[in-house]
Amino acid sequence: MNLVQPFPRTLNFTIALFILLIVVSPLGFVADAQRRGTRGRNQTRRGNDAPLRAGIDVDPLQTSRSNAEIRRMLAEIDRRNIERIVRRLVAFGTRNTLSAQDNPTRGIGAARDYLYSEFTQIAQSSRGRLTVEKQTFEQPAAPPPQGRVPRPTMITNVVATLRGSQPASADRVYVVSGHYDSMCTSPTDAECDAPGANDDASGTAAVVEMARVMSKREFEATVIFMAVAGEEQGLLGATYFAEQAKQRGMNIEAMFTNDIVGNTVGGNGVQDRRTVRVFSEGVPSNETTQEAATRRSVGGENDSSARQLARFIKDVGERYVPEARVQIIYRRDRYGRGGDHIPFLERGFAAVRFTEPNEDYRHQHQNVRTENGIAYGDLPQFVDYGYIATVARINAAALASLALAPARPKGVSIVTGQLTNDTEIRWTANTEPDLAGYEIVWRETSAPLWTNSRAVGNVTSFTMRGMSKDNYFFGVRSVDRQGNRSPVSYPRPVSRTAR
Repeated sequence: MNLVQPFPRTLNFTIALFILLIVVSPLGFVADAQRRGTRGRNQTRRGNDAPLRAGIDVDPLQTSRSNAEIRRMLAEIDRRNIERIVRRLVAFGTRNTLSAQDNPTRGIGAARDYLYSEFTQIAQSSRGRLTVEKQTFEQPAAPPPQGRVPRPTMITNVVATLRGSQPASADRVYVVSGHYDSMCTSPTDAECDAPGANDDASGTAAVVEMARVMSKREFEATVIFMAVAGEEQGLLGATYFAEQAKQRGMNIEAMFTNDIVGNTVGGNGVQDRRTVRVFSEGVPSNETTQEAATRRSVGGENDSSARQLARFIKDVGERYVPEARVQIIYRRDRYGRGGDHIPFLERGFAAVRFTEPNEDYRHQHQNVRTENGIAYGDLPQFVDYGYIATVARINAAALASLALAPARPKGVSIVTGQLTNDTEIRWTANTEPDLAGYEIVWRETSAPLWTNSRAVGNVTSFTMRGMSKDNYFFGVRSVDRQGNRSPVSYPRPVSRTAR
């Protein structure tokens, strides 16, 4: 007796049709990809070493291949080190910028020397890669109510520099900072206890821990880890560093500040251990009158270099730290507040601020006390050290990806001057030796993030056929032979004859 029944004819036909679709469909997809790949036209070829296949659409959100060494580095970030640093800074009683500079156990001077010692110990294990210095200057008196410096005051930034290993890239600099000064209710009270556990021992500890794990490794570009003072007096330490950098012509491609990154329970009762806010301005702080007129004409208010940096951080951070959420905030900073990224923005450097999602103002800028059963003051028991470690990992992943990638394209422009439904984009050739080529990215004008990307090879111009510059925002990013991608550069309009 045959237990295997023959298939009905209709079922045989269905199976045959299914097999035919499996075989034929991939060919159709390939043909469609080839058709889409011929829509662009590349021009002005630069060199023959171009692993990127021109005209091929790629993942728009992938800024680099997953790097196993970056993952190992992030795993080394230790919440216990972060807690140790926070509690040691709190133990100095106050770190008000106006407090004692020569007391070994209390005040801003003791905190300064401690941080210098921490960075120096890290440098000793870096095989010469990390160097440490104190950047000291005298801040002139600016007494209240106009200022917060009643008398001339010496201010010191502690700066640790991890020099880039590739000569063509070493002058490209990325800065990450936290401020180590603190305040109680009055910014000019140099005697009150101002523990400053969250504001901003949290950010400072994150920066020191990043220096520890990153200095064990080499990066093509330079990374500066910085603990600044004078923030509560008016961003004084950061302003001095940024101004000196501008005067010296330092090529700062990006600056991160970490300020208030330690609390996961807000004053609103919301607990969130997953989210970190990244504040990034839209209209550049240093925009000229002519640049403003151009922006009003063709858009770009959502495409400053700070916005491109924030998009890069979100992509990299969420890929390497998948348990985290990077929330881009379309503001320079919070209402009525400011941070150390602002002096960098004002001098034309791309800069963003990392901050916890829900602040508790009972634990910021408060005299330590208990009222009606409520504890006030920025004390270490209100800090989540595991959360700081998560924020540090997001920072470190982004910094490492930036310092391993080529520089973002310069001189990016969209050619105007004639009416056409094609979009021609030009840029200046990157001379770094490991450059593979470039990608064009684009999105609809209402989209917050880049949604499409196309590899165009090692060229300095490309025409997007059938895609009107009126209907999309475009950008360009660099790619090296290891697949590391730079942040996007947004184009400015130029006439056809301009180069």
